[in-house]
Amino acid sequence: MKRLTFVIALTVFLPFGTNTGSVWGQSGLVAHWDLAQNGDDKSGNGHHLVNHNVKFTAAASAEFNGVDSWLELPPDNVPDLWQSGLTISAWINTQQRLQDVIGDVLSCYSLTTRTGINLSIMNYAGITNAQSNHRNVFFGVDDGSEIPAWKNCGRPGNSQYVRSLAVFAGDLYASTWEPAAEDRGHVYRYAGNQKWVDCGAPSKANCIAAMAAYNGHLYVGSELYSGGGSSLPLSENQNHGGTVYRYEGGSKWTSMGRIADVRAVSALTEFDGKLYAGTGSTGAWRDTPRTRGMYRFDGPDEWVDCGCPDLRVVHLGVHNGHLYGLSYDDGGFFEYTGGKDWIRLGPIPETTQAYSMAVYEGAVHVGTWPTGAVYRLDGSQQWSFRGRLGEEKEVMGISVYNGQLFAGTLPFADVYRYQGGTQWTTTGRLDNTPDVKYRRAWSMAVFDGKLYCGVLPSGNVLSLEVGKSVTHDRALPSGWQHLTAVRRESQLELFVNGKLVSSTGEFDQSRFRKPSGAALRIGFGQHDYFNGQMKDVRIYDRALVPREIRRIANPN
Repeated sequence: MKRLTFVIALTVFLPFGTNTGSVWGQSGLVAHWDLAQNGDDKSGNGHHLVNHNVKFTAAASAEFNGVDSWLELPPDNVPDLWQSGLTISAWINTQQRLQDVIGDVLSCYSLTTRTGINLSIMNYAGITNAQSNHRNVFFGVDDGSEIPAWKNCGRPGNSQYVRSLAVFAGDLYASTWEPAAEDRGHVYRYAGNQKWVDCGAPSKANCIAAMAAYNGHLYVGSELYSGGGSSLPLSENQNHGGTVYRYEGGSKWTSMGRIADVRAVSALTEFDGKLYAGTGSTGAWRDTPRTRGMYRFDGPDEWVDCGCPDLRVVHLGVHNGHLYGLSYDDGGFFEYTGGKDWIRLGPIPETTQAYSMAVYEGAVHVGTWPTGAVYRLDGSQQWSFRGRLGEEKEVMGISVYNGQLFAGTLPFADVYRYQGGTQWTTTGRLDNTPDVKYRRAWSMAVFDGKLYCGVLPSGNVLSLEVGKSVTHDRALPSGWQHLTAVRRESQLELFVNGKLVSSTGEFDQSRFRKPSGAALRIGFGQHDYFNGQMKDVRIYDRALVPREIRRIANPN
């Protein structure tokens, strides 16, 4: 059997045929879109792109608006690059201050067969309490095989509830609810092989609920969580939360101040260069509506009241220039419009509580209670039913991973995979604690090429690998950056600016094949429309070696 080699590289190339020595004297150019003026293929092979609202700038690059612009190579013109080597290259440019997710760089994927490739930048907010991924690069290949079993990654400390998972500075962090009288909520760092390193308990409260990466630091928010909402014995620790802390490394934390008169910080996320906090979870003072809303961080001990839309603002999400608030009251889903003003976009049908959101296939999808359903936001007061997840009552952790949408549930703590339309299928039960009413698959994050989920009441973290993926688990800087994602024989590798940052173990490369009927999309995919600029996109039907990658990333 012929050995396959697969590479995706994002970079700028010198014009094909330029005398640069042996590197560019080799053959293999399949398509070249310089994106200076249009989407025409400069390779001579006729792979011209169909333009969907992309603007070509004076700086000889393509501008993608993050809302409805992308470039398409129709399915009947996509070469079968899965039978030989593959290199895809481009430079990408993103802004520092974001009001949107970043989206997909390139995709050629079929949800029907679950086959193809996905290359995107993960900027996920609204994964219940957390901003789980912040500017992390993802590259994955999927072969449509059966979903494997979830793997137990251990229990962080005395956790009964993993409230948040977040990727920061190359590591996966978990925040916990530890309800015993002598316990506090902690933050832990995953060390692999079911081992968790204690990063400290910054608050006397029993729960660290929210986490987000912001301005090069990890921020967390504390909460008083009773346990009653999960039908568990009430916590003996009654210390109030409501304070945000910044991680300084080791087990050291610095207080960023308490937010008004609240017991809980229920969400943290970045929007337009600022950090925002939701405070409306079950720990909020019910008789003071103003403290159940959202606050903006303007510096240590400076939290600006952003108002409350008469219903609690619990979790926060971001998409297409909008900052959203999700509520545990009356199916509330709101858009923040500045100052202390909000617009209601719900109520979500048959919903009293909105728990989570993810941007999938270019649209906001929301997990709900009490029907265990997911709804898609199609406009103000316009919601499309995307299916009920088995016989579940609540949809919580929700995340995009390798072209698919996954969602965790209550009362059985199953995680379901979206199949399109209104169809979902379970990938397995993550918590089998006996003699309890509720089990939750609550928090999610994508790390080290896998999807992670934290549960209640066992307090464990589990992981799932679908197809094969690599991730850059550090924040990709703004501005023009060079990425290289490589399928090298039976291994994936990921390079950033010419440096190897991640690789996989070996896998059976013969299973991977061309997705039937799928277009090759630049600036769009299973996640969202790309928000930024690109230039010099090329496809080769051969693999680049590290020496070539370094030369491309550093041409001068």
